Amino acid sequence: MTNKRLKLMQLSLVDEVPELNKIFFLDVFAESYFDSSRKRMRLNTINGQSVPRDLKVSCPAKLVSSYPEGTIFKLDARLIRRGDGRHPYFIAVNRSNLQRALEFFDYNLKVQNGFDYEFPKKKDKDKKEKVK
Repeated sequence: MTNKRLKLMQLSLVDEVPELNKIFFLDVFAESYFDSSRKRMRLNTINGQSVPRDLKVSCPAKLVSSYPEGTIFKLDARLIRRGDGRHPYFIAVNRSNLQRALEFFDYNLKVQNGFDYEFPKKKDKDKKEKVK
């Protein structure tokens, strides 16, 4: 069954139809936010990628809530389209292995430590040798 899922994901990369006709999407970036109506952390897609902005992403709340609000995650997702005028949404494919996006490492570090956080500067080897 896992091989079948992988083959479908590979086929979706070669698909030549418009983006929303695909079923599986690889490397989708989503940002965490606090949903006050459900009183838990959730994920929304971000701008600047091949999927529309602000699509909801379904994944375990326990994994998302272990990081602060505003953290960006990278995941593979399956598009769910329901009829009756309901909005489409994503379901994370590998739900147990949700990880923060390395492409947004600096941003996520600032989210965790506050936006006034300054990155530590590397010490010069020349200054170190002069002290000795």
